[in-house]
Amino acid sequence: MRSANRAIYFDARKKWLMTAMKNDADRVTPESPAAFINRELSWLRFARRVLELARDGELPLLERVRFAGILGMLHDEFFMKRISGLKRQISEGVNKLSLDGMTPVEEFNACRDELLAQSKELAELMRKELRPALAAAGCGIFDWSELSDHHRASLGEHFKRVVSPILTPLAVDAEHPFPFISNLGLNLAITVREAKGKERFVRLKVPANRPRWVPLSDGSGFVPLEQVIAANLEQLFPGATIDAHLFRVTRAARGDDSEVGAGDAQSGALEPGSIIRQVTNELKARRFAGEVRLEIARSTPKRMRQFLLEQLRLGEDDVHVSDHVLGIADLMRFSADGPTGLRFPPHAPVTHRRLRNLVASDSSAIFDEIKRGEILLHHPYHSFDTSIIRFLKSAAVDDRVLAIKLTIYRTSSDSPIVQALAEAARRGKQVAVLVEITARFDEAPNIAWGRVLEQEGVHVAYGVEKLKTHVKLAMVVREEEDGVRRYVHVGTGNYHSGTARLYEDLGILSCDPELSADVAAVFNELTSSTPYDGYRMLLVAPRFMRARFIDMIRREAEHAGAGRPAGIRAKMNQLQDPEIIRELYRASQAGVPITLNVRGLCCLRPEVPGLSETIRVFSVLGRFLEHGRIYGFENGGSPEYFIGSADWMKRNLDRRVETIMPVRSPQLIAELEEVLTIAENDNCTAWDLHSDGRYQRRRPAAGEEPRPSQQVFMNLVR
Repeated sequence: MRSANRAIYFDARKKWLMTAMKNDADRVTPESPAAFINRELSWLRFARRVLELARDGELPLLERVRFAGILGMLHDEFFMKRISGLKRQISEGVNKLSLDGMTPVEEFNACRDELLAQSKELAELMRKELRPALAAAGCGIFDWSELSDHHRASLGEHFKRVVSPILTPLAVDAEHPFPFISNLGLNLAITVREAKGKERFVRLKVPANRPRWVPLSDGSGFVPLEQVIAANLEQLFPGATIDAHLFRVTRAARGDDSEVGAGDAQSGALEPGSIIRQVTNELKARRFAGEVRLEIARSTPKRMRQFLLEQLRLGEDDVHVSDHVLGIADLMRFSADGPTGLRFPPHAPVTHRRLRNLVASDSSAIFDEIKRGEILLHHPYHSFDTSIIRFLKSAAVDDRVLAIKLTIYRTSSDSPIVQALAEAARRGKQVAVLVEITARFDEAPNIAWGRVLEQEGVHVAYGVEKLKTHVKLAMVVREEEDGVRRYVHVGTGNYHSGTARLYEDLGILSCDPELSADVAAVFNELTSSTPYDGYRMLLVAPRFMRARFIDMIRREAEHAGAGRPAGIRAKMNQLQDPEIIRELYRASQAGVPITLNVRGLCCLRPEVPGLSETIRVFSVLGRFLEHGRIYGFENGGSPEYFIGSADWMKRNLDRRVETIMPVRSPQLIAELEEVLTIAENDNCTAWDLHSDGRYQRRRPAAGEEPRPSQQVFMNLVR
């Protein structure tokens, strides 16, 4: 797949693009390839920022280890989603250029080079810094070769008692074909030579239901489970000579939904049986999807490496040789006791100030408070349990509540929200839930939750044909003295009590009649397959949101041209949509100041003379995953702000059902402006994006107080 000629061609194209951007800025237009950053490489630059957090010696040690695990997880996901897509395009002979002018082969080569570089740097970091530091803290991750005889004997007994009984060696010979290798599982490739000289290959899967990090008997550290198994294989193959090497296979996930057909916004809700069968079949197909990566230890002999490649039908470009433990994503679950300071100080979300004095036994209290005015929630700083979960639990037991409607995109295995919905149905309330069972990697649990709710009498809809339902909406219908009133929650995050403690998200509790009517219309459109064109407040994708955003960006350009106050401030996860980016470029050329807080990938090039001089882009990374979306427009001195579920990605605007709500309350607008300003003033955990695609981390100036935005938010709510 790679060749000297291709490498030369790629280097030449890269130099041409950079020259066009730097030296011929007057020729770079919003349509030029040089105006865009490659999507895949921008995604990997996000991974590199995570790597920098793992390097950061100012962070607690175990948090640095966790960031190393997050990097491993990001690499796994990138291979499953993005590399698999590039390989598919290459195999099919697709030569369509990316926005920045690269062919699939060029993208593949560039991504592979960056992935190899990051993996090498991570291996050095683990070897030179993190593992020695863990050992010094009394919680080291040791290799078998470093252990004492006492520890080896103890682990041998552990292997015999709790590991060996569940192992299943699988031989490969004329009568036994090479076994199926599951995605991301750890495996030992074993050569067994018997006394008579007979040799055979055996594959042994490392059990995933045993702790990966096996503690030493005296509590002084841990050993990877695969090394415990490899060192005790004589118990499985007595009298044989054994040579064992670890390997790991990554398989393709279904193509990213930005690559599939756009679908029709007027398509109806799918029949439950058909979509469940469809998703179930896709899950089966994913399990047996094609291999895209083989990870092996550097010590693996060339003969074994070649055998694995042949059996897995992979090429040399698909081999990734590791100098550290494979499956490093498991470091995300590495837990150890040790001296204080190894973790971030515990964070306890606080109850929003307007919800603190509610009487616990009064189910109507939270509805009375919402009637006094809309409430802006900022998680995980504000408690999810005492706001959203209380909102839904109160609705479940309140005698005046007639109906509850909710979207579930991802939820937790012990979800109190699902329990509340089931309780409401048992009490005779009308409960309707839109379960998005195509949420990647959560399909199976979402199918299970849908069936549980159906058994409780809940009305369950399973998405919209060809569109992923990504909205974050809840609605409670309540009968009151002056008539029926609807209470709604519009959010940026999933109704997931677990991620609500780890993800930064926003949400608004409201009973505004116009907003509530729009939310009700969204639910009706999702469940009844009846298109609705009368939205008055909500921006709804895929039919209306794109046009509204473009109109507002163009309006800012008109304000700037007329000398009126103009500006765009936004916060999102990712920015990729070509049409939106071109509109932002044109607004910048008109003089509109634009500040974008984009956590992950960003295909827009800021600060390019003549193209994007007034655009600033930065990214915040910290202990919580930035996930909230805010869009603000100066609008000639009458600012308009919006929050909701959608990023400025083509998939969000064209291929998903999304909702964005306008924020009318001056108090809430001020709070959103404060959220944006605090992030913009971050001088510790923010990275600035430069025109060449590089990110540079901000550092406090001499004598300047550190202002890490997430810590500022934690302090504010207290």
